[in-house]
Amino acid sequence: MTPDPSEPPNRRPAMRRLLPLLALLAVPLARPGAARSQAAVPGVDPQVRQAIVKVYTVHRSPDYHNPWNMHGAVSSTGSGCIIDGNRILTNAHVVRDQAFVQVRRNGDFRRIPARVVAVNHSADLAILTVDAEGFFDGIPTPEFGELPETLDEVLVYGFPLGGDTLSITKGVLSRIEHQTYAHSGLRLLAGQIDAAINPGNSGGPVLVNNRIVGIAMQGIASADNIGYMVPVPVIRHFLADLEDGTLNGFPSLGVLAQNMENPDLKAKYRLREDDTGVLVVNVLPASSAHGILESGDVLLSVEGQEIGDDGTVEFRSGERTHYAHFIQQKQIGESVRLEILRDGEMREVDIRLNRALHDEFLVPRDRYDILPTYYLFGGLVFTPLTKNLLNAWGRNWATSAPRELVELFVRGLPEKDGDQVVLMLKVMAADVNVGYHSVSNWIVSTVNGIPIRNLRELAGQIERIRQEAEEPFLVLADERGQQIVLGLERAEAAHAGILARYRIPADRSDDLADLEPAPAPEPEAEAKEADAGPDAGEA
Repeated sequence: MTPDPSEPPNRRPAMRRLLPLLALLAVPLARPGAARSQAAVPGVDPQVRQAIVKVYTVHRSPDYHNPWNMHGAVSSTGSGCIIDGNRILTNAHVVRDQAFVQVRRNGDFRRIPARVVAVNHSADLAILTVDAEGFFDGIPTPEFGELPETLDEVLVYGFPLGGDTLSITKGVLSRIEHQTYAHSGLRLLAGQIDAAINPGNSGGPVLVNNRIVGIAMQGIASADNIGYMVPVPVIRHFLADLEDGTLNGFPSLGVLAQNMENPDLKAKYRLREDDTGVLVVNVLPASSAHGILESGDVLLSVEGQEIGDDGTVEFRSGERTHYAHFIQQKQIGESVRLEILRDGEMREVDIRLNRALHDEFLVPRDRYDILPTYYLFGGLVFTPLTKNLLNAWGRNWATSAPRELVELFVRGLPEKDGDQVVLMLKVMAADVNVGYHSVSNWIVSTVNGIPIRNLRELAGQIERIRQEAEEPFLVLADERGQQIVLGLERAEAAHAGILARYRIPADRSDDLADLEPAPAPEPEAEAKEADAGPDAGEA
């Protein structure tokens, strides 16, 4: 079974290491001699070289294991290209979690402060600009080209480690297909190139006939000369999305689909001999397809393009990629046309794409430029499970993090919009929580018997219990019934002292500053009446 790459995966994450080509100043990763001199590459337009910039970034990332803290500053370098509108196009990972950004034009010695205008982390793209007067004067900006053909010759411009001047390398486009973007963990169209690219090339343009056809973004650590670029269709989508001043991202259909290469599987769902498609096995709640598609539907075509039994479509003559390509070409708010088979009957449906790719996961994928959300009471620290938290176990988190959390990342699906996995992350040891000091990464299901679906609900219930002060105990339980019990009066008395002892500036993150106590639960008899039928309370 293979999932739609635009949706939550249902298999363990692959361990092949895709590395963004960011150059950490303290780690000399470049291979000597990998880049060719610009003088040795024929067909290089001197005007293009003027548009290339080196990007210097100071990053400060949050500490998700201590969510009120930040890690120390780390410096890195990347590349970028000046495009029309006094903008600089680069990778999102070049400026992720940025505290300070500078750029230097090719051939200049001055570093000029820059600011981030827009970032799409899903597609690993960002726009910078410079406010200093005259920075963009007299610079011819390269235009965007079309998606090149396989084996077309490409030139990659950038500032990889191994030197400080502009490097230009030459290669060919090996293939175009959906790949996992290392920065976001999402699957989008990508181009594989064999030009020598190294850390520091990130954000540098890939050109054919002096037109931009991609942006260098990542490579495979264990392979020689296998690199990837963000191709021009993805770049155009990003720029078009930005035109109204609001970045919405790439749309998602919101289904999990299974390949139908087995003839008996096709026969069960009444496909004709020459029909091909994929089987819908799950429609995610609040997704674009919710209420329109059903489990058991077969997706036959998207935007008039037949879907193969392996989930691929022909996006140009002789070349195939995942059917999500035609969905991801749309902007959020646009509609996609599908042909489906339901109970042996063919139908055409139009689905308005109203959800972004990064919104469909129970466990959020890599997030940047935001602070962790947390809540603390009685020395117990609560936070949602995220990929950022799993990263605290290091690069091999898939094997070193708690198995239960990894399984939720891989296979967990939301039951309702807004669902999170809420963890009691750790215990700040104090007298009031003796006996629980070794408990960590514990999934909380209920607060005093009331089910909770996300961190805000948990915090709201605890605030209600604190405010009412009618119940003597705070009782947290997991789905197996195991409990953590705190005496409410003792926890209140110890609360401020715990914050002071551990130098924690606040008992909640800024995004919970407006938190209101949850409403009191309904009396038990009324709750039973409301639950009388499976559709009770639903519109």
